[in-house]
Amino acid sequence: MTRVAAIDCGTNSIRLLVADVDVEAGTLTDLDRRMEVVRLGQGVDRTGRIAPEALARTLDAARRYGAVCEELGVERIRFVATSASRDAENRADFVDGVRDALGVEPEVVEGEEEAALSFRGATGVLAGRHPGPFLVVDLGGGSTELVLGTGSPEAAYSMDVGCVRLTERHLRSDPPTAAEIAAARADVAAALDVASGVVPLGKAVTLVGLAGSVTTVTAHALGLAEYDPARIDGSVLPVGDVLDACDDLLARDRASRAALGFMHPGRVDVIGAGALVWHDVVARVRDDVAAAGAELTQVVTSEHDILDGIAWSAAER
Repeated sequence: MTRVAAIDCGTNSIRLLVADVDVEAGTLTDLDRRMEVVRLGQGVDRTGRIAPEALARTLDAARRYGAVCEELGVERIRFVATSASRDAENRADFVDGVRDALGVEPEVVEGEEEAALSFRGATGVLAGRHPGPFLVVDLGGGSTELVLGTGSPEAAYSMDVGCVRLTERHLRSDPPTAAEIAAARADVAAALDVASGVVPLGKAVTLVGLAGSVTTVTAHALGLAEYDPARIDGSVLPVGDVLDACDDLLARDRASRAALGFMHPGRVDVIGAGALVWHDVVARVRDDVAAAGAELTQVVTSEHDILDGIAWSAAER
């Protein structure tokens, strides 16, 4: 048994999982799981640099996470950073700051490794409950990872579309205009055209969605009065219900989204773009599966994602 800390620092949020992992027994037991919205990717798509205030917010959170790790007696920490820090010219400032805050070297992973970690985290609990091949979709703030496989990843691709990136690039009105939505959809369609040449979407038997945008859409589709991870994790929804929930969130203004009891305050301004991406991914996979002669009727949501994959990898080192 190894007590590990996994930290996932994305474009919109930074998350911590402290867990006891028994690699031989294949068990991962949560001790602490938390998330803060720090918006590290603020303006990165436009400027190519991490904003000083975004870096400060992220490093403050990292220091708080370090205190949790010390209190719980963590033996190993793995800190993985994704899209925003991959894209930023000044990512060395971020790396140095994390090293000073936590005493570990942050790993700025490429999209393919990000996808593999997401796949490991999600399918570790879903295998045996649903048939493969799985298409795991990790919808983040700056990028969206697609990975197909059964026991292990067989094909993966990282698309440069995400809820923060598309909000900053296109969805500036409240609510977004038809022209803004069309422009964002064109970006997603172009990215999916490239992705489908690498990842055969039509081979998916079980479609699995991960991360905050997907879990928020799921909460809406389930009609939850407040965010309930136990109800969301492992939920199975008809494709039509998912698409309808996405459309509704995209059409709302910020005030209406903020009034939803399950909505995290840090997600209010970007959930429209997240819902748009998830809608178009689900619809594209459904259509590609149909073109391959099969039928995709439902979508699975998992609260187990890249964070769990990072924890497993930390224990195995």
